[in-house]
Amino acid sequence: MASTVASPPVRIERALGPQSSVLWSAAYTLWLRELVRFYRQKSRVVGVIASPLLFWIVIGSGFGRSFNTNSSAQSESYLHYFFPGALVMIVLFTSIFSMMSLIQDRNEGFLLSVLPAPVNRAAIVLGKVLGGTTLAAVQGLIFLVFCPMIGVHLGLAGFGIAVASTLLTAFALTSLGFAIAWKMDSAQAFHAIINLFLLPLWLLSGALFPVASASGWLRAIMLINPLTYGMDALRTGLYPQARGMAQFGPGLSLVILAGFSVLVFVAALMAVAKRSTRPAA
Repeated sequence: MASTVASPPVRIERALGPQSSVLWSAAYTLWLRELVRFYRQKSRVVGVIASPLLFWIVIGSGFGRSFNTNSSAQSESYLHYFFPGALVMIVLFTSIFSMMSLIQDRNEGFLLSVLPAPVNRAAIVLGKVLGGTTLAAVQGLIFLVFCPMIGVHLGLAGFGIAVASTLLTAFALTSLGFAIAWKMDSAQAFHAIINLFLLPLWLLSGALFPVASASGWLRAIMLINPLTYGMDALRTGLYPQARGMAQFGPGLSLVILAGFSVLVFVAALMAVAKRSTRPAA
């Protein structure tokens, strides 16, 4: 007698509907493509980690113990303070390079072959953003292997906060990069936007100096910068005992960062819905 119980894939398709099944299948294909393409380019893998590592060691050692967060009686080494900033720099660089491939896909004609496919355009955004998020978060979390060099031993709660903040930061930056890159026709224009907007977003996130020690107008800008809260949550996870390292609670920081992530992802969806992709001239 034939079984009347539907297989798991059939049950999932019945629950989600055929359109949803196709959307997630297309998104998964694009997500996998991003991962395979990235790890085939060994120079990108090395460069993404090596550059922030060099910045961390050189800048951190240069400031030495002249930096004081007033978190305890002993001055904290700048290597401690700048460590989360270097990790977020890895996330930022990986997100930028991942979304720069969107311009390459357009110029090479890949997007022109994908857009006419009978699937919602949201699959393009979802696949590309999740692919970039995965790469950025994994590359950033790999940097945690250097924690013992500065005497940081993560507990379970601290590691969970660090992972959550890294994932949300990667998702937000990748979604923002997608929304910007979708409107660009050349890598040079994308580089200009990076220098004008994305790098200052990192510089004014508390990566290099605390929010509390900034001047009035600069502190106001840092407080409205969503990346400031991702940086703060990351510091809370890495240094739970050093209260002076972080300015806000991890709950508030993660909620603000999650809200920003949703906003920029919606912006990416709207960009794809409004503008068609055209080949380079």
